[in-house]
Amino acid sequence: MPIQDLKEQIARLPEQPGVYLWVNRAGETIYVGKARALRDRVRSYLAAAGMSPRHDALLEEITSVEVIVTDSVMEALALENNLIKERSPKYNILLRDDKNYPFLQLTTSEAFPRMLVARHVERDGDFYAGPFLPAKLARRTMGLAHRMFGIRSCNEVITGQRARPCLEYDIKRCIAPCVAEICSQEQYGMAVANARLLLEGRNDELIDTLRERMVDASEQQRFEQAAQLRDALRTVQILRDRQQKVATAQLGDRDVFGLKMGPSGSAIQVFAMRGGRVVERIELVTDPGGIAVRDADVLQAALQQFYEMRVPPAEIDLPLEIEDCEAMEEWLSARAGRHIRILVPQRGDKRALVELATRNAELSYRTRFNENTAAHFDALETLRTVLGLPAVPRRIECFDISTIQGSETVASMVVCEDGRMKKSEYRKFRIRGTSKPESRIPNPGSRIPDDFAAMREVVQRRYRKVLEDGGPFPDLILIDGGKGQLTAAYDALEQIGLGNLVAVGIAKKEELLFTRDQQDPIALPDNDPALLLIERIRDEAHRFAVTFHRKARTMRDLGSE
Repeated sequence: MPIQDLKEQIARLPEQPGVYLWVNRAGETIYVGKARALRDRVRSYLAAAGMSPRHDALLEEITSVEVIVTDSVMEALALENNLIKERSPKYNILLRDDKNYPFLQLTTSEAFPRMLVARHVERDGDFYAGPFLPAKLARRTMGLAHRMFGIRSCNEVITGQRARPCLEYDIKRCIAPCVAEICSQEQYGMAVANARLLLEGRNDELIDTLRERMVDASEQQRFEQAAQLRDALRTVQILRDRQQKVATAQLGDRDVFGLKMGPSGSAIQVFAMRGGRVVERIELVTDPGGIAVRDADVLQAALQQFYEMRVPPAEIDLPLEIEDCEAMEEWLSARAGRHIRILVPQRGDKRALVELATRNAELSYRTRFNENTAAHFDALETLRTVLGLPAVPRRIECFDISTIQGSETVASMVVCEDGRMKKSEYRKFRIRGTSKPESRIPNPGSRIPDDFAAMREVVQRRYRKVLEDGGPFPDLILIDGGKGQLTAAYDALEQIGLGNLVAVGIAKKEELLFTRDQQDPIALPDNDPALLLIERIRDEAHRFAVTFHRKARTMRDLGSE
């Protein structure tokens, strides 16, 4: 076994805390671990043969070991977490979050910033607030910023030369920086600064700023503006008062973890309690692949990855003890800026809640890792690889157009989540103004349907509404059609500032996949699970569209009698 060739190097390792990295022949990091004493921890792998098939596979692949010494176990924990996130070693436990909690993005890198819902924090110079839990809080906060400060959400390039403002200005959701006579860049900058104070939770500063501006507007007899500032001031005061009431109920602020580990992977349930109430349930899952054999190892990895992008509450309740609990508490406390306690409740209400979270984790494991569910995830993983997606496309939305000679043109949208159709989120659309004259047919008044314009319209209408509501955004958009329909869909997405969403077209008969970035279509084998899943979603969209089209024709015929 190759690792036996490293005995002498392992014997010379320091007995200090730090991080060790196992490396394969290609120079890739295949496992990252931390240790209180590096030599003892790494040497334990020499006797690990036979513990599990995954351990044996790791030991066969190892060709070298690298170590990084740290001053404390807490520093080793933080470094391990960063290296796992950066390198994604294939033998480490990597968790997927069942829910992707949104952030609010203030595009401060632009001259006239917008406020958008974002699913990830990027290093692009913009300001991000969140994540928001529950997710609907992000949409409410964004709507509040639009109403109070008039921050724009459009994708228009602002020059100040527009002849008149759009409808958003008329309904008082934007202060129209596109028209310089209405709103100057300086005025818009003040609105952006106030919106940022709101997102940062600095309500006292925001109240003082709004009060000063209200008094100034009143003294200059700008009474309409003063009234708007007064209403905004009252809203922020109400928000502040509510937050102060919630902040006094610290006893009930904690996260409760439940775990079920099995041969197919692991399921973790997190109950987020705020103010003594469970306000949200989060599910984390792992696929088989990590070399962890103990529940405590999975829990430790879950804590590190779960709180990488979240602020931990004052208390975290676990079903069992984890290794280096004090170091984990120190790391979480440093991230939160206050003391964090990790407990294993033994009795009472807290233990009952841990057991409830564990039962939910067991149910989630049975549901997620049954035979059909596993097949769905295999198909989604294949799609991720084939299309080069950054993550598994867990939410797919598919569009289809139905028409006969331009008559009663309609469209449908169906939703598939984790391989299952979600009928409660299906939508249907009546298409307007998408026909064009056909000069080559005998009757000059006849018209033929413009499928491209229809697709452009329905995609724009759908995602303009999603943008206003702040989500949910799909991981993949499926278009029933070829390159032309796909281009029309991307035109619509670009117009509303969502050109970063991924869409693919599927052509009938040939069953080829068209993408924006590849000239040639992608052909999947006929029996490929990913293609079968796409065909099932496409066929459901077609069925839904045809059903609606028949109903629309029937209603038209009845109306003409």
